Order: sequence, then C-alpha cells, then structure tokens
Amino acid sequence: MRFFSGFCFKNEEALFEPYLIKSAFCVAGFSYGAIQAFEYAFTCKERIDTLQLFSPAFFGDKNAKFKKLQTLSFTKNSDAYTQNFMQNCAYPSTFDMQPFFKKGSIEELSELLHYTWDEAHLRSLQERGVNIEVYIGEDDAIINALHVKDFFIPFATVYYLKKVGHILKN
Repeated sequence: MRFFSGFCFKNEEALFEPYLIKSAFCVAGFSYGAIQAFEYAFTCKERIDTLQLFSPAFFGDKNAKFKKLQTLSFTKNSDAYTQNFMQNCAYPSTFDMQPFFKKGSIEELSELLHYTWDEAHLRSLQERGVNIEVYIGEDDAIINALHVKDFFIPFATVYYLKKVGHILKN
C-alpha cells in the first residue's frame, strides 16, 4: 500500500488503520494527501485496485475570499494557523495530534485550497477498474462533508461516518 500524508501531517496512516486495505495494489491519502493519491493513481501505469481517499481536501465550494483569508492567515502567523488547523482536524475528539504534526508550507496550503477535482479523471479511474473509496466524517470542521459526499457519490463508494471529524475519530 502506498499512503500520502495530509497538510501538516506525517505518518498518520495509523489513524486510519481500521479502514486501510493492506495491499500492494492500494493507494491511499488523507486530506491533502488524498489529492496526491488521486493524481498518483491517475498517472500510475502499474496496477491499482483501490484508491482510498480519507477526508479529501475539497474547497471547490469556497470562494476566492475564503481562500485568500486562509493563505493570509498562514502567512501572518503560521504557528497559530497550524495550531488552530490541527485542533479543527481533531474535532470533535480531543485526540492528541502532536505525534503526527509536520510543519506545512504556504505552497502546499495554496495547492490544496485551489485544487480542482477532475471528474473526467475520476471517471477514467472507474473505467480502468479502480475501486474508489471516500471516507468522510459528519462533523468535519475542515471541509463541507455533505458537499464532498455529493460530489464523490457518482464516482466512489462513499462512507459517511457519523459523529466523527476530519481524522475520522470521535
């Protein structure tokens, strides 16, 4: 299995242990890492059976003002921004995120905020026989869980988990 980490995260695949498919033919990613996993799966020439996207970073429903405010806040005080971000990732749990923390960059933040999920690429993966799974927490404080669910339903098996947030823990 190949796993891609989220913005400000490292080695967090342990958080998703109950859901991960341990196979050489599985690609998975969390949040920002879901974008990277998707791009990797689309361009990879090797066999991929399953693409697992955990709380995929999805901001297509946000306006330019929201995105600009996020980047300005990060630029002004990246430490305060990332501390708040990590708390929002854990919400509604009080799970200790520190063991998985890695300082993110403004370039990564900008990329995830402005990324557009390509429906044609999702369809192409389906046509290649890749099983796409999307896991979303009902109480996610980072992304709009209902919007993300509605977007991915035509392309994936979507697991909408009750009473959990971005890291899928309560």
